Amino acid sequence: MQFQQLVYFVAVAETRHFTRAAERVHVSQPSLSQQIRALEKELGAELFSRARGNIALTDAGEALLPLARRILADADTARQEVHELARLRRGRVRLGATPSLCTGLLPEVLRAFHDLYPGIRILIEEGGSHDLVRGLARGALDLALVVLPLPAQSPALTTVELLQEDLVVVSSAAEEAPRRPVRIADLQGRPMVMFRHGYDLRELTVAACRAEGFEPSFTVEGGEMDAVLGFVRAGLGVAVVPSMVAARAGRDVRVTALAPPGLRRTVALAHRSDVAPPRAARELQRVLLRSVVPPE
Repeated sequence: MQFQQLVYFVAVAETRHFTRAAERVHVSQPSLSQQIRALEKELGAELFSRARGNIALTDAGEALLPLARRILADADTARQEVHELARLRRGRVRLGATPSLCTGLLPEVLRAFHDLYPGIRILIEEGGSHDLVRGLARGALDLALVVLPLPAQSPALTTVELLQEDLVVVSSAAEEAPRRPVRIADLQGRPMVMFRHGYDLRELTVAACRAEGFEPSFTVEGGEMDAVLGFVRAGLGVAVVPSMVAARAGRDVRVTALAPPGLRRTVALAHRSDVAPPRAARELQRVLLRSVVPPE
């Protein structure tokens, strides 16, 4: 049974005339009649009574008609769904990002994307770069905002550098103001609030302290970004965070720059090299790039 045969059958059933049905579906009447007979042969039953030129549905035709109409309606719905997706009226994007980028970078970007494509669902997965790389590798994410460099054993990924960001020290506003700026060495012996294992900022901070010859002292560790900022506000210690996060931390958090050379991180947008991202994901990538690096 061919799709076009059902189109011809419904046209004849509704017009009760082979010639008018052929005109409706833009095919010659002999071709339409041939396809109807082929359909009847395949089904093993006549669909139309043709007595004395009067076209009427047989019992078999009456049984087939609602089914054929449903098949054609479903096909039309499927066609419309694909067209809407192609025009970015529907669909989804699965985006991974580190918690700090979810807090600092994504709200405005996703707002801009949603204004352009309100029918596209955005599914966010938060995690460290290691976790996000694994999500890309197994096909669970379309795009991911990661911190470079990537792990040595990463799968083949295409990355586009978005920005370089300074890291700063945050402390409770109730504490005595430190001299500005501070060095990494000045953090020796100071109580620190530290992110969980697998967090890019944890690895970066610990590596910087060790490069200065000391191990950082943690009062609380294992939190996500919001929890770490909450612990800092409570006076439990200082933390090293991205400047875009510190800018949103509020008045009860003091922000102190790091002395040169300071600490910086490079944020990139990544996707698998062997799989082209869906169109919706490509559009989100475009919005991200324009938001971070406005066109000249």
